[in-house]
Amino acid sequence: MARYTGAECRQCRREKLKLFLKGDRCYSDKCAFERRSFAPGQHGQARVRKVSDYAIQLREKQKVRRIYGMLEGQFRKYFEIAERIKGVTGENLLMLLESRLDNVIYRLGYANSRNQGRQLVRHDHIEVNGRKVNIPSFRVSINDVITLKEKSRKVAAINESLEAVVRRGVPSWLELDKDNYKGTVKALPSRQEITMPIQEQLIVELYSK
Repeated sequence: MARYTGAECRQCRREKLKLFLKGDRCYSDKCAFERRSFAPGQHGQARVRKVSDYAIQLREKQKVRRIYGMLEGQFRKYFEIAERIKGVTGENLLMLLESRLDNVIYRLGYANSRNQGRQLVRHDHIEVNGRKVNIPSFRVSINDVITLKEKSRKVAAINESLEAVVRRGVPSWLELDKDNYKGTVKALPSRQEITMPIQEQLIVELYSK
């Protein structure tokens, strides 16, 4: 799967918001956004100009796309699926993104970033309902049980991440049994449980043009 391979901190600076793309580093003094919160490039500190409605909508879409580590084509497909589902399109979109396996791995604390969660899935560390799943975009369902393979439970990075999950917490729609390396999907994520500052209606307006 194609993905962004450039400097992750540049994405936070471009969106003028800490997106927590580098795990624990984002909580430390080494975070590049803390030192340089202006946009990257030689014009990053230029005078702020009035922006159009389209520019505001585009920035919101780019921000959400970068939070979940997706390229444009894949993100657009999620929006099209969200349109077909009964309910509010913007909320459906966020629910679909949160239900991705790589995001669930991050939310449970097995990984300290979604990118690391994607790597764990790709490298066959994860089982869903006792079966190996190595597709990061796999959509979890209610009552799914996500576990680490036995051989993966000694990986230092995973255990360090599980110890650090206390800082950000596990969302209420998931349940973590840290001692047994097991997570359970208790419900599908609701809009109220997604705490990142996202205005999904702007994305709907952008794609509806």
